[in-house]
Amino acid sequence: MKNLIIIGHPNTESFCYDGIFKTVKNELSKNKEEIEIVDLYRDSFTRPRTKLIKKYQDLVTWSERIYFISPVWWFRLTPRMEIFFDEVFEPGFAYEFVNITKLYAYPKPFLKNKKVRTYVTHGAPAIPVLTLYLNSVKLRLVMGVYTFVFGWRLSLFTKTRQFWSVPFVSQKKREKYLKTVEKDIKNDLAYD
Repeated sequence: MKNLIIIGHPNTESFCYDGIFKTVKNELSKNKEEIEIVDLYRDSFTRPRTKLIKKYQDLVTWSERIYFISPVWWFRLTPRMEIFFDEVFEPGFAYEFVNITKLYAYPKPFLKNKKVRTYVTHGAPAIPVLTLYLNSVKLRLVMGVYTFVFGWRLSLFTKTRQFWSVPFVSQKKREKYLKTVEKDIKNDLAYD
């Protein structure tokens, strides 16, 4: 399959980049999968970004499977990942609004055929984010971005993984997180 990996971390020594991203890439490479990479913090984001956005849209169109990898900063993904969503997944390319009434419309997704998996890392522990903050990061990402462009499906929730307290956990825990990533990729390869 054609795999697009979108990494949204500026630090190449981070767990997102040096751990998750490299694990996804290595697992796909071992299986001789086609891979393209969007490295949001290695590309120039100076304006105008018209050519860069077109390149990203071409890669999204080309892909059959998309992997998003980003830390959570201030209860959202990194600024460049958010710019990616805003400027690449624009109306007309990724979705359009279909009017139902004069005041109400719903988003019609254009990328429903894409298989999507997401890894986000938190500095926070799970309990406050899942309870006090009602898992707002994952809810906003899946409901507020993905359903618009990829359509409604349960896999958008189940294939959005969150890894907790990443700066504070042991190396053993990080290795356990990476084993989960390996298993996910193997499952993707086996069942897609």
